Amino acid sequence: MKKIAIYGKGGIGKSTTVSNLSRALSAKGKTVMQIGCDPKADSTKSLVGGKRIPTILDTLKEKKKDTKLNDLIVVGDGGVLCLEAGGPTPGIGCAGRGIISAFEKLEELNAYDIYKPDVVIYDVLGDVVCGGFAMPLRKGYSDEVFIVTSGEMMSMYAANNIATAVKQFSNREYASLGGLILNAKNIENETKLVENLSKELKTTIIQRIPRNPIVQKAENLGKTVVEAFPEDDMSSVYMELAEKII
Repeated sequence: MKKIAIYGKGGIGKSTTVSNLSRALSAKGKTVMQIGCDPKADSTKSLVGGKRIPTILDTLKEKKKDTKLNDLIVVGDGGVLCLEAGGPTPGIGCAGRGIISAFEKLEELNAYDIYKPDVVIYDVLGDVVCGGFAMPLRKGYSDEVFIVTSGEMMSMYAANNIATAVKQFSNREYASLGGLILNAKNIENETKLVENLSKELKTTIIQRIPRNPIVQKAENLGKTVVEAFPEDDMSSVYMELAEKII
């Protein structure tokens, strides 16, 4: 089982990238489990027809001790196992604590042993890497971390912070930094800017994802590009990313 965490600044297109990666991996015959770790709980929606699925936290509140594993998992396109940790009511409680509760429940219910996914992907809000948001970095949860960024200043600033946190955790046998994923915004000298960042972080750009309106077109259909337009060049980009992740 390969376990990876994908971080990135909010709004960078991280969940879009993760969902297309999950669908591409499933197209390669892998059993994939995607776990959304953002309080917005919208990581998996393009894998399930554009709808939000019940979150682990909400289900735990409703069913409490009667919660079963199949109450938490929705099977999406290509057989991707979709889960959303969820978060507290805005202004009440800690979203990071919600992630911890969700992870603890999945362990209690033996989710990984029962479903035996080939690849587990944690889609994590990357503006903060503390408390529960650092859970996917911990030993036993993920082996590698990939950071989605563009050439925009704030996106690279967030990527630098995340990479620094990963390296600080490395001496505790936590996940290692696997590389950057450049989700292009077509700003001037973008590739060069991110290449410079990767050198500073002593890592590499593992994939460049070009800006393409077909991504939004697929999302408007409630689908990934890989599902909706498998013959398009953009689908090949995500398939290449999947191969590199494997």
